[in-house]
Amino acid sequence: MNPQDEPVSNPELESFREQWKAEVRAKVVPRHASSSSSSSAPTRPVRAAAAVEPPRKPPPPPSSQPATAGEDVEDDDETPAFDGPSAAASSQDHVQPSTKLPVPVPAEPVTALDHYEKAVEREVAGNLGDSLKLYRKAYRLDDRVDQVYRNKHFPKPVPPAPGQAAPALAPTAAAHQPQPMKDLIASFTSMAIEPAAPEIEGMPQRPCPVASLPDEILVHVLRDVAVLDVGLFVRLAQVCKRFAYLVATEDSIWRRVCLGSEFGFGGMHYHWQRQITWEPLTEEDVIREAEAKGDDGEGGNSVDVTTPPPWSLEERAQRHAEESAAATMVFFGSLYGSSWQRMFRLRPRVRFNGCYISTVNYMRPGQASANYVTWHSPVHIVTYYRYLRFFHDGSALSLLTTAEPTDVVHHLTREAVALQAGAGSRGAGASHHLPSAVVQSALRGRWRLTTAADRPTASLSEVEGDLIVETEGVGKYIYRLDLALRSSSPAKSSAAGAKNNKLVWRGFYSYNRLTDDWAEFALKNDKPFFFSRVKSYGVKGG
Repeated sequence: MNPQDEPVSNPELESFREQWKAEVRAKVVPRHASSSSSSSAPTRPVRAAAAVEPPRKPPPPPSSQPATAGEDVEDDDETPAFDGPSAAASSQDHVQPSTKLPVPVPAEPVTALDHYEKAVEREVAGNLGDSLKLYRKAYRLDDRVDQVYRNKHFPKPVPPAPGQAAPALAPTAAAHQPQPMKDLIASFTSMAIEPAAPEIEGMPQRPCPVASLPDEILVHVLRDVAVLDVGLFVRLAQVCKRFAYLVATEDSIWRRVCLGSEFGFGGMHYHWQRQITWEPLTEEDVIREAEAKGDDGEGGNSVDVTTPPPWSLEERAQRHAEESAAATMVFFGSLYGSSWQRMFRLRPRVRFNGCYISTVNYMRPGQASANYVTWHSPVHIVTYYRYLRFFHDGSALSLLTTAEPTDVVHHLTREAVALQAGAGSRGAGASHHLPSAVVQSALRGRWRLTTAADRPTASLSEVEGDLIVETEGVGKYIYRLDLALRSSSPAKSSAAGAKNNKLVWRGFYSYNRLTDDWAEFALKNDKPFFFSRVKSYGVKGG
């Protein structure tokens, strides 16, 4: 547009603005038809001027202009009535003067519920600033206004009367209850392995060699699979009903799994098998162990450290293996109903094909800035992780770090710890660039499960279930973690759910090797450990 046309349209634009301000001050129904027709007569020039007004002339001062939808203004009851939609409606009225109707001014909210409903409307429209102000006003008037709004717009269904008949769906649901698992497995007894159906109807059926195997050979094959990977053996139950029956009922396979050292209790250690530094035990360690038992009253008299050990290391290992097997047979008949499968699922045991992770989150107050005035002080959310990994030979790894599991678990190996220890002796930054640098602060240690000697007054069902971990400490100290093996699902239940996947804290101590003193750490923020499978560790773990 030519700048020379500007004086022609300015008077008409100014008259329109003056009338708009008058309507804002009055807050009443628009003027009479005479004043409306006089202000809206020059329709086309006003529209042209409004289209080019922003780039040509700066807006008036804030004191004389109503706030727009995008501005952050103070609490003002008049401001929400003049958002973008109202301005658009006003301009549309001037475009079509023949169809212009009086626009009623919305009533101002009075009660807390009115403010809340208005805030919901503004939030739906996207005006979050206005909705937040209205929410604050509503809660100042009534702190339970949200419940009033919910009861008004989303009422709860009225419950049926006490004498009313039950719903018609109840008999149908009872008729379609699933069959109990025991009865379902029993129905697979006489079923045979059926070949797969042909891909094309009318074609001959493909051969199925495994269907012709006798049960003795089939059980032998399944036993070998269970020894290699017990998880794969269980998943064979999804192949066919015959396999499902053998997996669920063949007790000889589960007996081999329970007594074996691959996944069962033959690989559990109820006495120390290593030193804290992962070195093999020596005769001095055996003498010290016998002395501790004598001091606890198990042997009646204390053992003199100058005397030779009561048995050699080989005899000690053989004796402990026999004790473990005898305890397994006792628990098999008394606690697990003579079911090897139930015993494998419910008896506490350590898992080696992954690691246990404890995620700790807690909040601590921060310090408010002296340069800003705020309603609340800042709050810091602190997150750190504890990692525990156990090995078949009785050694363990412990790590406390802020690194996330995806950056740690693949490097929580003995090789990575040895690499970082060797690099640390050569120089502080020798291996800082390696991904395995996250395990620089890992602590070596050892683990064992508790026995009746550790808890002589406990009942038979409470003898097992505790785990003791000893790790290196700072300088002259040794750390001891007392944990309890638990399950995500109830321990007494055989229902579906993860078993032996949780470690609960019972105590955390430090031992001073110079003064022979014990001290206990407070467990204010520490959380339980949960097991996570790590495929890079292999099926049987390290």
